[in-house]
Formats: sequence, C-alpha cells, structure tokens
Amino acid sequence: MDKMIMVVFDNETKAYEASRALADLHREGSLAVYSGAVIVKDAGGQVSVRQAGDQGPLGTALGMATGALIGALGGPVGLAAGAAVGAVGGSFADLVNLGVGVDFLDDVSRQLSPGKAAIVAEIEEEWVTPLDTRMEALGGTICRRPRAEVIDVKMERDAALLQTEFDKLQAELDQAHGEAKARLQAKVKDAKARLKVAQNRARAQADEMDREVQAKIWALHDQASRAAGDAKARIEKRIDEMKADYQVRSDKLRQAWHLTREALTTSSSAQRR
Repeated sequence: MDKMIMVVFDNETKAYEASRALADLHREGSLAVYSGAVIVKDAGGQVSVRQAGDQGPLGTALGMATGALIGALGGPVGLAAGAAVGAVGGSFADLVNLGVGVDFLDDVSRQLSPGKAAIVAEIEEEWVTPLDTRMEALGGTICRRPRAEVIDVKMERDAALLQTEFDKLQAELDQAHGEAKARLQAKVKDAKARLKVAQNRARAQADEMDREVQAKIWALHDQASRAAGDAKARIEKRIDEMKADYQVRSDKLRQAWHLTREALTTSSSAQRR
C-alpha cells in the first residue's frame, strides 16, 4: 500500500541513521521507497530540507506528495526549501488533492516540534513491522497514513456536474428570447470556459499520473531484479496491484476528459446551427 510516513527524532544525527535504515529496507525488499528527505525544524519553527534521498524514482529527489507535505509543514520557508529539490506545492489543497489529508498534517505538525528532525517519505509497504522495528530502535516516533488517490474521483464527479449544468443552460438558452437570452448567453460562455479548464486539468492530471506510476513501476522492477525468493514475489505482486490500480484511476480521468470534450463539442455544433 502506498503510504506517507514521517518519523521524528530528537536530533539530526538519528534522522540520518534512519534514512540509511530506510534505504536498507528498500534494498532488502521489505518495502519500497519512492521519495524521501531528512528535514529539521529550527527554534523559530522554520522547516528546511537537509538531505533529499537519491533513491527516489520520480524524476526529482522529492515526489509530489512528499514535497507538498514538507511545504505545508514549514509554510513559505519549507515550501521554498522543498521547491529547490523538486517539490510541487505545499498548500492544504495540494495535500488533499495528492491524497494526504490535513488531519495527517496536524498529527505530524504536533510531533515535529522545534529542535527536532525527521525523515519524510512516500513508501510502499505490506507490513508495518519491518519499518517500526528499525525506527523504534533508533528512538523514532512514527506517523503514517495511506495515500488515497482522491483527485481522480473528484475530477470525474466535477466534470459530470459541469456537463449537467452546461446542458441545462444550453437547453434554457434555446428557448429564451430578448434580454433573458443575452443573460443566458453570458452564463453559457462562462460554463463553457469552466468546462475547458476542467478538460485541460484532466489531461494534465492523466499525464502526470502516467509519469508518476511508470516511474514507480520502473523502481519496483529495479528492486525486483535485485531480490530473490519471497521478497522478489512480494515486489512482483506490488507491481501487478499498482498496474490494476492505475487502470482504474486512468479510466476515471479519461471519463472526466470525455465528459468535458463531449459537452464542448455539442456546444460548438449548436453554435454553428
């Protein structure tokens, strides 16, 4: 299961040891590390990235969810530090869209008090024991949360609502006259613009999801090539599950794009008549 973790330590030295332990778990096949970093919070509450793990497969040292979480933890300072190594955001909206709930942010914010250090990572794990054993031995406090893919469902639902609104406005416009027709034309134009935005977002999200999933699958294949026995079988199972999940998510985004495209095509045809 794809999860976000943050493990908090009393000092930076322990956090670096934990980062090495996490890399060892990845090599052993006990879990897969997609992205990660060592962060610290100073006495003034500012969060900075001290080390970005080179094991991340997502094109940058930090993946989107990891970067967004670090940015939200540190506010503008944390976001700037995250952006320097590839983060893509840090707002609450980013976290929600990337499947990292604000309640998780509250939990980790309470744990990461000034003067402490932590490792933040996106991982794939089946069992919590391997990570818990290593991190607790180093004195770490572990926070973890499954990363839910919520934006795909939301975009599909929003596209359907936009299409329904647009269809109703278009039907009303066809029956209107005079000033009422002019007002409705403005509303239809606005609805069409929002449909276009939704269409572009669906396409961009599909492209980004494809890039991220393919990078993760590549990382798992690489990990499997170095494993043997039960560990290799577990990794190959993860790959199959990820491919199946990707298909479901891709279908939702394609549906969102199809709904907006259909409405826009219908609108263009109506305007030509």
